[in-house]
Amino acid sequence: MTGRISLVGVQPPELPTDPMGPQLAAVPISGPVPGPPVPVSGMPVPPVTGKQPTRRLRLWLAMATGILALLCVGAVGVLVSLYDGATKIDRSAPDTVTDSFLIAYLVNRDDAQAQLFSCKAPNFAEIAALRDEIVKREKDFGVRVSVSWGALVRAQAGKDREQVGVDLTITGSTNAQVNSSHDESWTFLVVSDDGSWRVCGASKVA
Repeated sequence: MTGRISLVGVQPPELPTDPMGPQLAAVPISGPVPGPPVPVSGMPVPPVTGKQPTRRLRLWLAMATGILALLCVGAVGVLVSLYDGATKIDRSAPDTVTDSFLIAYLVNRDDAQAQLFSCKAPNFAEIAALRDEIVKREKDFGVRVSVSWGALVRAQAGKDREQVGVDLTITGSTNAQVNSSHDESWTFLVVSDDGSWRVCGASKVA
């Protein structure tokens, strides 16, 4: 024999198998690995997210709401102050309270408002008859009857009592055109209750 080797019956060596199955070998990547962009200055650029605009929007909305609330509170305070000034009840003097009573009773025709300037048991029979006549005339003739007055004159009538005299001008008009007008002299009895003056009577001067 000349040194021939027979391969019959020779088995190739068995390679170890991976229980997880065949895996791909890691292939090295040549060149630079991609990453976040780097500006010219060399500082890394922060990632862009949508949270910052949302936070800023919420901050602006909160500031706007706070400012609006402050403005509303301030406006309410001013309105309350103006209302208190306009509706303040002044009973410091006989002529002042008489003027307020006439506005409430003959101009506004508001009994509840007139009571704020009246004593507990007033005698308003005559002034009530005048107002009833005014209302009846408006209803019967379709006119507007208004009452105005000039200066109020004070006079002593005893301790804590004064009389206030005034001329009432009663005017009837239609479509802003005066139809009739006449004057009546009236006296109002005003009494003081610890410095708070109130109207207790009204009578027409004959």
